[in-house]
Amino acid sequence: MTSNFEPPPKSLSLLTVVAGLVTAIVVIAGLNALSNRLEQKESNASKVNDSTSQVEKSEKEKEPEARYAKLDTQSMELPGSRVTDDELKATKTPFIPAKVKKLTVAEIEIARQAWKYFERNWNEKTGLVNSVDGFASVTLWDQSAAIAALVSAKELEIIPEKEFKSKMSQMLTTLAKLPLYNQELPNKVYNSQTLLPVNYGQLDKKSEIGWSAIDLGRMAIWLKIIGHRYPQYKKQTEAVWKSWQVKRLVKNGEMYGTSVVDGKEQYNQEGRLGYENYAAFGLKLWGLDVKKALDYQNKAAFVSLYGKGIPYDIRDAKKYGANNYVLSEPYFLDGIETGFQALPKAYADRILAAQEARYKATNQLTAITEDNLDREPYFVYNTLFVNGKPWATITDKNKNYNHLRFLSTKAAIGWYVVYRTEYTQKLFDFVHSNLKAKDGIYNGYYETLQEPNKALTANNNGIVMQALLYKKVGQPLINWAKVKPSPAK
Repeated sequence: MTSNFEPPPKSLSLLTVVAGLVTAIVVIAGLNALSNRLEQKESNASKVNDSTSQVEKSEKEKEPEARYAKLDTQSMELPGSRVTDDELKATKTPFIPAKVKKLTVAEIEIARQAWKYFERNWNEKTGLVNSVDGFASVTLWDQSAAIAALVSAKELEIIPEKEFKSKMSQMLTTLAKLPLYNQELPNKVYNSQTLLPVNYGQLDKKSEIGWSAIDLGRMAIWLKIIGHRYPQYKKQTEAVWKSWQVKRLVKNGEMYGTSVVDGKEQYNQEGRLGYENYAAFGLKLWGLDVKKALDYQNKAAFVSLYGKGIPYDIRDAKKYGANNYVLSEPYFLDGIETGFQALPKAYADRILAAQEARYKATNQLTAITEDNLDREPYFVYNTLFVNGKPWATITDKNKNYNHLRFLSTKAAIGWYVVYRTEYTQKLFDFVHSNLKAKDGIYNGYYETLQEPNKALTANNNGIVMQALLYKKVGQPLINWAKVKPSPAK
């Protein structure tokens, strides 16, 4: 969902394709609309109380750093201890977790709550799902989350077979007929009701703005899962893929995306360590050459955080004009969907261990990744490390918002199902106790403000559902679906 590609000249760094940013800008418009609706519903009495409350919150938000800034800064040591060859060889691929019993009552409750988001935001005419609650705009990354949610809802017996079949068939039909950017590949953003290709937040004006290889890499994984798990849809999933000019996604073993600036297309390498590898694996399943994009060692260095050496991409903003975020999502998604076939489990081990070590040092539960906010700037990258800084929460333009760092729901649940440790149980329990909303699961909980991040999104709720499906079936989802890669072309 979030990735930067290497821009051509540094002056064009703003052209960087960031799949998460696509969602972020869509979400900004949606959350503004949501905020307005909520304000209209408040009574006069509550407005008076809220006015006082907002002053107090504003004072908190003016804090230059989060409460653990000193410890976080001191936790960093360069260079960090590298992952050894023995560590890389220690885990079998694909990684199959220990068998567990059926889902607990609490887990089923969380899954059912997450599905409410999709009940509310499914567009009946198209089968596409709003990226953010109540706002008719969608990216292909978020539509993949909707596919994951639909499959999970069926397999977890939240919806009947008839509903699953109807929704899945409609969705695949729509994906195969999307109006494409330059008649090549899906636009970065669509109006989820009309299928109009649009720019960020501008739902009624046609605008072809390019495509994201990262988004389409995730979609590639889920098209394979559907086609193999449910053979009756294989022709439809193949029709979707064949309707796209997928060879444009790769060049010389790397992934490429496009942006349009001043009417001119920029065609650039896309991805950094983490999302680059995860998405490339999806393209590999369809036979595309992504050897360089799958290389998790060539561009990797290590930094120690709270005594744990974590990997990061050496292509940082200062040298390459694009942020090299280190965060949780590509790692737990890779574990859930492929069994760590795109990225080594040893990398994920370290990234989770650093977050647990931070908890032990600060007593602050830590499960961080990029996500949407319920307030300005509406989207941030919660990172372990980025552009030489530890534990930074920034925007894509590198503006600091450490006071809005939050425990991420999807990260908490993702780590919980893959690792099942005492620490990840604490993460799950916190989500279950604090983050259930009327129409889904909230995105997280702010560290400094000590209150929920009340953003509601397709990606967060979809990941929650697929994570619990993974726990139920007890194996990576491509293994469960018996997915076999296509021969390389």
